[in-house]
Amino acid sequence: MSKPIKKQCLKQDIQIQSIDGVLFSPVFPEVLFEISQKIKSKGGDSYLVGGWVRDALLGLESRDFDIEVYRLSQEELIEILSQYARPNLVGRAFGVIHLMYKTYALDFSFPRTENKIGKGHRGFLVQTHSDLSFEKAAYRRDFTINAMGMRLPDLSLEDPYDGKSDLKKKVLRHVGASFAEDSLRVLRGVQFASRFSLSLDIQTAALCRSLSIEDLSFERIFEEFKKWFLKPGKASYGLAAFLQMDLQRFFPEIQATHYSWSLLGEFLDHLQENSLDLIDHNRCVLFFTALLDQTQKLQDLQSFLAKITNEVKLIRDIEILWKGKDLEVEQSFTDSQVRRLSLKLNGLFLAKYYWESHPLYQNEQSQKCLQALYQKAKDLDVFEKPPKALLTGKLLVAEGLKPSPKFGVYIQECFEQQLEGKIKTQKEAIDWLRQVITSI
Repeated sequence: MSKPIKKQCLKQDIQIQSIDGVLFSPVFPEVLFEISQKIKSKGGDSYLVGGWVRDALLGLESRDFDIEVYRLSQEELIEILSQYARPNLVGRAFGVIHLMYKTYALDFSFPRTENKIGKGHRGFLVQTHSDLSFEKAAYRRDFTINAMGMRLPDLSLEDPYDGKSDLKKKVLRHVGASFAEDSLRVLRGVQFASRFSLSLDIQTAALCRSLSIEDLSFERIFEEFKKWFLKPGKASYGLAAFLQMDLQRFFPEIQATHYSWSLLGEFLDHLQENSLDLIDHNRCVLFFTALLDQTQKLQDLQSFLAKITNEVKLIRDIEILWKGKDLEVEQSFTDSQVRRLSLKLNGLFLAKYYWESHPLYQNEQSQKCLQALYQKAKDLDVFEKPPKALLTGKLLVAEGLKPSPKFGVYIQECFEQQLEGKIKTQKEAIDWLRQVITSI
């Protein structure tokens, strides 16, 4: 249990004892203490719940302030919150009220029950019950590490399902039987395992294997896959959970790297760590290409992508990297080979991250050859972007030619000469064209 705070505290006075026994001072909105005191004065109780509590016990900062309010009506809560800013009532039907106060986004909700009444992630009847106990309200949550709360204003820990113990043991365990009512929780388990380096509880794994995720939209699936890789963590733990849950039955296109799942896990971990400086789009391209590293057919790759996204640019970029990812590392690459490789991969920028993270290219000789490849690509100005044709339709017209199917032939033949290094400037491209025309 975290150490209670006895006095009215400013942000810098808050101290939470992490699971490692270290005192942690998280960023905290002082206004929450004021609001919780007013809730208490009206006979209610309030708890910080979910991600903030979990992260604080891990010694991590969080900006997710979710507060559950007990034994108070919506009207009474709204009256209190209105003293600070205008409450956003869009979630009022589900017992959720959003308050933006200065730089803090605060979400207030009431304890609720959820009963499955239809198919899909949204097929639930949600009812608020302000008189529920914290234990009963927490039972609807997915995993024990997310079923903890800290009572305000003293921040004493409420932990009815031993989430803190599981967090310390690095175990991901479901709360109860209601877990099975929401199939999205299966994929959430993968990204939580990855983010916090957790191993899946045996009974939780068995329960997940009994569930289907076929009722989920590709948008929901895509979001959980992205969190698996984009959120800080260790992606190999997510892969281990993925395999324990037997999610391959839904995604058979994902195969072990050279017959080794540990190699694929190592690949994902290296890629996750090495790509932190990239934008999310590029990181997703690398991640999904790595997951499909051993997929043999383009149609299988396309089949997988159709299950998770309809983002045209993402699909296109994944296909480009996937088609050119297999590299025969040689002693040296000719200028022509480098230009053609850059053309195939739309530049070598992303491919560099891929190859430098791939477990098969980790030996000293391979790394030396790759570094030489990157340097040559930079010298030829084709590292960031692929070579562009020097001869264009506009130049053909300027030479007095009328548009015709031969334009494409001229441009392609000249470009081949360019890739071979025989034509290096636009002037040389025009001279080549004039010679071709004269010889006809």
